[in-house]
Amino acid sequence: MIVMKFGGTSVQDSSAIGRVASIVKDRLKLRPVVVVSALAGVTDQLLTAARAAGNGERKAALDLSRSLRERHYTTAGELLRTGVFTNFHSELEASFDALDELLRGVVAVGELTPRTTDQVAAQGELLSSWIAAAAFAARGIDAVMVDSRQCIVTDSNFTKAVPLMEETNERLKSKIQPLLEAGKVAVMGGFIGATKSGVTTTIGRGGSDYSAAIVGAGLGAQHIDIWTDVDGMMTTDPNLCPDARRIKVISFDEAAELAYFGAKVLHPSTVLPAVQKNIPVYILNSRNPSCEGTRIAARVPACRNFFKAIAAKKRITIIDVAATRMLLAHGFLKAIFEVFDRHRVSVDVVSTSEVSVSVTVDSNESIPALAADLAKLADVKYEGRKAIVCVVGESLREKPGVAARVFGELSDVQIRMISQGASEINLTFVIEEDDVPQVVKRLHSTFFADPDPEVFA
Repeated sequence: MIVMKFGGTSVQDSSAIGRVASIVKDRLKLRPVVVVSALAGVTDQLLTAARAAGNGERKAALDLSRSLRERHYTTAGELLRTGVFTNFHSELEASFDALDELLRGVVAVGELTPRTTDQVAAQGELLSSWIAAAAFAARGIDAVMVDSRQCIVTDSNFTKAVPLMEETNERLKSKIQPLLEAGKVAVMGGFIGATKSGVTTTIGRGGSDYSAAIVGAGLGAQHIDIWTDVDGMMTTDPNLCPDARRIKVISFDEAAELAYFGAKVLHPSTVLPAVQKNIPVYILNSRNPSCEGTRIAARVPACRNFFKAIAAKKRITIIDVAATRMLLAHGFLKAIFEVFDRHRVSVDVVSTSEVSVSVTVDSNESIPALAADLAKLADVKYEGRKAIVCVVGESLREKPGVAARVFGELSDVQIRMISQGASEINLTFVIEEDDVPQVVKRLHSTFFADPDPEVFA
């Protein structure tokens, strides 16, 4: 069997869902399980409605819900025959009535909790999987919608719940395996799960990819296909560099590094369950299904190029912590990172010297409060509008002089921080945000002038 995950742009409207049905129909012999995201933009709109309700903005919240109701009615109506849609319409009506009631409750209480946020956010995937399953059935596919909350068991860390793999694998085998054996196509929503007691949770933004990998690992899939609106992973962002090339094959480690440092095709956590079970992941284009995409695997052919890709992550802040007398004192670094933990701020790049430690974090509203707490331990300053550039490739392990070539190419660019060696497959450095376009173009033109045809399209 295989798992096929379709992102929001692949199910954004009736014509997109029709294309998805055709793609699934062509692969019925592979016994697919289908995982879908919410229709494009729906999760953002649901969360906006939830926040409006939490702020007491009753009309704004209900107006957003009404526009979502109309969009889903239109999409379902265009996909389904009149008789089928008549029954489906009443069920959609009941679902949105319940959402409106939930939003009114948030307004009445005057508080939006993480638990309620998950209840609202989950509606997008529940609706899209419901509509997709009905659309598949209308096109001759023996499909059935499976509520992911019955399969993906998580802890109760609402909005960023962690799947409990043992319980989840048991549920997948009991709920999905019989459907596969009966020749049916299970259609599930990504991103959502439930606690052991059945309370709705979500596993974080971008979690639909993760859901697909969890399902694939739990059921022993032959491969996991992530369907998006691009032809695969690219050597860099085509918006920055029009001559970017498609990567035919890349390792799990390389893909994870690129995902974390800005490549948006793949969620960073996606590869983890697949790595553990050695299941290949394919990145494919639902608008161009004949393209072979990108294969992500544990072992890949050697590449004659230094790098597989260049990623850039903007909106970065550098935080410098200096304490001349205490840096090398026992427990000082622990105390610093405990502050980051308390504020739930993740660190990307770390650099230390005898008198200071510098870190990079995503720019957000938490930084002033974080810096105020760090100032109790040492002198602190921070600067925003920075960017991380990461060049990735397993060849870095074997080829000497890589850093010299990279920084020789950028001799006129101000480099703020450098990190190499933590993973052995990436060289990471921090620059001014405005320098990203020229830096990426220069590196790409130098290092991908003669691409390996076995690895790059």
